Amino acid sequence: MEQRVLGSTGVAIPVVGQGTWQMELDDEAACIDAIRRGIDAGMTHIDTAEMYGSGRAEEIVGQAIRGRRDAVFLVSKVLPDNASRVRMPRSCEASLERLGTDRLDCYLLHWPGRHPLEDTVEAFEALKRGGKIRTWGVSNLDETELERLLATVGPGRIACNQVLYHLAERAIEHAVLPYCREHGIAVVGYSPFGGRGGGLESERGFPVLEQIGRAHEATARQVALAFLVREAPLFTIPKSAREQHVLENARAGDLELSADEIERIDRAFPRGPRRSGVPVL
Repeated sequence: MEQRVLGSTGVAIPVVGQGTWQMELDDEAACIDAIRRGIDAGMTHIDTAEMYGSGRAEEIVGQAIRGRRDAVFLVSKVLPDNASRVRMPRSCEASLERLGTDRLDCYLLHWPGRHPLEDTVEAFEALKRGGKIRTWGVSNLDETELERLLATVGPGRIACNQVLYHLAERAIEHAVLPYCREHGIAVVGYSPFGGRGGGLESERGFPVLEQIGRAHEATARQVALAFLVREAPLFTIPKSAREQHVLENARAGDLELSADEIERIDRAFPRGPRRSGVPVL
């Protein structure tokens, strides 16, 4: 599994990790097994959030990593309403309890909210000083919001920006991705196979992925993931509740696409026009 350093953290993590959004809707035992199988296969970056199933996803992750905490890079997210100096410590403690651990490797603001970013940063830094989190980052921020945040905190503080990114939704490539690349902020793409009401297989460019996959003895889904992490500072966190799929995802971390193959995928899945803000599900 290829690894690269996550932004300014100095920590190398796998380019393909494990997401847990809506995992509370799946069979719990199968989810726990899938996460463990993923860790065994090198997918040690595990992402969750207090919002997912109102904490249920964190509990599932906590069971899956029991006895293996030091083997994983653990990420959770705080809701915007809880991202203040007063409320964030309580949210963080609740997440830690559900996860069965004493610290997070990275803690993210789930999306911008009513609390000033300056207060959110102060809360992050207090948790960092207290050993509750190692690093912090953000999610669903566009380039303008990132620029304002960077002006407040200075360089080398924002570990990553987690955003929606899949082949049919490449809007971040216009401004968000270039901004993050320039300023050493990792980009972690969520829902890499699409979101609600659709899927990768329904896209017109899917046959191109199948063709490229055959040349590598890989699946179309693996080719899609390989494209989404084709260069720094990109990472991806597909969610899987089944062993078969999690192992398929893991193998994508070693798939190297040629420049010609990347160009073919780029033509099959055009990035589309630039829009304001960042896309969300």
